[in-house]
Amino acid sequence: QGQLVESGGDSVQAGGSLRLTCTYPGHTFRFSCMGWFHQAPGKEREGVASLTGHGDLTYYRDSAKGRFNISRDNDKNAVWLQLSRLKPEDSGMYYCAPTRCGSITALGNYWGQGTRVTVSS
Repeated sequence: QGQLVESGGDSVQAGGSLRLTCTYPGHTFRFSCMGWFHQAPGKEREGVASLTGHGDLTYYRDSAKGRFNISRDNDKNAVWLQLSRLKPEDSGMYYCAPTRCGSITALGNYWGQGTRVTVSS
């Protein structure tokens, strides 16, 4: 099956922006509801945002609303997470994964390597 690959993480100052990219080979997750998850050091992964198979509907956790934006292009096998007005608590690893549609709950165990975001004060 296709392996999810995350990229775009970097070190930025508080208030900065980043665009994270999730890709996969073939069409393994095409039309699957997909999401982004955040894992702070020493903590469990938590859902950040998700969207439906065609990107028509999006969902965000409260701390992401108004700051983050999730989007996709199925023809490019890509899902993005635009991070804006970043805060130190946003630091950590970010992973993408298929989700239960209409939620930010991961399905299965398809985690990739993740990409690291570090936000300094």
